[in-house]
Amino acid sequence: MIDPNHKLPISRQVELLQISRSAIYYRPRPISDADLMLMRRIDELHMNYPFAGSRMLRDMLSQQGIEVGRRHVRTLMRRMGIETLYRKPNTSKPAPGHKIYPYLLRGLPVTRPNQAWAMDITYVPMARGFVYLAAVVDWFSRRVLAWRLSITMDTSFCIEALDEALNVHGSPEIFNTDQGSQFTSGVFTGRLKEEGIQISMDGKGRWADNVFVERLWRSLKYEHVYLHAYESVSEARNKIGHYFEFYNSRRPHSSLGAQTPDQIYFHRPPEALAA
Repeated sequence: MIDPNHKLPISRQVELLQISRSAIYYRPRPISDADLMLMRRIDELHMNYPFAGSRMLRDMLSQQGIEVGRRHVRTLMRRMGIETLYRKPNTSKPAPGHKIYPYLLRGLPVTRPNQAWAMDITYVPMARGFVYLAAVVDWFSRRVLAWRLSITMDTSFCIEALDEALNVHGSPEIFNTDQGSQFTSGVFTGRLKEEGIQISMDGKGRWADNVFVERLWRSLKYEHVYLHAYESVSEARNKIGHYFEFYNSRRPHSSLGAQTPDQIYFHRPPEALAA
């Protein structure tokens, strides 16, 4: 975008592009090991106590012998994309001007695969650093249909996961997300409209509207992520892929009558599950 070798000076280029000159010279600083450790502990506490705000998390960390200020806890929570239960995660902030759609699944019987899909983003800690994970889940069977990792919370990796799910499994009738800017963007909602899919979005502060994906994140983190320290993004991608294969094909789910998501999604008729 900005060409330092162009005949126009950089000051004139940023003026024409209407961007801040300071942004051109800013170089992000690496996150310290101490902050990475704090972020992992905050993530674990948040999974257990999603109602805890920065003040309570600060006090819980203090009980564990970790002294940190409330403002710093709040800063790290914003970086991770999480906040308290009554306020949706930062991954759920719509961008100005983006259209918000109504929640369509309240009171609706979901009785078959591909009737409704859901998608969300979560923070995944590594040995040094972290990544964001987006996944598409079939609401009825709990099956993970597609997923992607990214080092930033942009829209592109969400689109990639969506495209894979659509190409491999066809189109659902309803697609549910939160109100995050990634999902309210014209590019994302436009892709859903192209397929004739009804767009559903969680109500503001309604974490339970996407509860099945929240349960997936809890299972993933306690059964896998917190037991490993990924050394690289490629290692995280490889091991999370193996976990999702296990989750779909071999892990029994009590809510599915001790069957696996694959069994429900591909084989078992909905009438048998309802019975």
